[in-house]
Amino acid sequence: MALSTSSAITLNINGEKHTLPVDHRTTLLDALRERLDLTGTKKGCDQGQCGACTVLIDGRRAVSCLQLAVASEGREITTIEGVADGERLHAVQQAFLDLDGYQCGYCTPGQICSAIAVIEEHAAGWPSAATTDVRPEAGVPELSADEIRERMSGNLCRCGAYVSIVQAVAQAAAAETKGTEAVA
Repeated sequence: MALSTSSAITLNINGEKHTLPVDHRTTLLDALRERLDLTGTKKGCDQGQCGACTVLIDGRRAVSCLQLAVASEGREITTIEGVADGERLHAVQQAFLDLDGYQCGYCTPGQICSAIAVIEEHAAGWPSAATTDVRPEAGVPELSADEIRERMSGNLCRCGAYVSIVQAVAQAAAAETKGTEAVA
């Protein structure tokens, strides 16, 4: 008996369900770009090293070139197309525009998705390799430039816009903090 090498799957992407047949070897990146025409997520190295294909899966960042589409079924996937709130840009998107956190723009979608997760990870108190005191009682570390650089290190920028990217992440984190304080 021959085993099937394809399945019909339903992916929940940016709040919409998409049902499509896929070969079991199809990556999430290829399903997004080639099957669903969501081309904001970029194919860079196709080996999980550059971060151009970063998306959010259940709120956590993931390189979609290493994630199989079939393994993404039942999970909440957010691509760059889904981070804005209608016409209102996400704070990270706005900060990238305000501070020129992009040059050619190829890596920008992955950088933005990663930055959104970085800000949430930091706010939740997750330490990084740059965190000097990881004891729980030390509390959330300052989101310094070193912290941002370390946390964003999985996303490469061929143009070298790193200084502006770090500034944009810091500005967006500050805006998120102010927004949270205003709600409290």
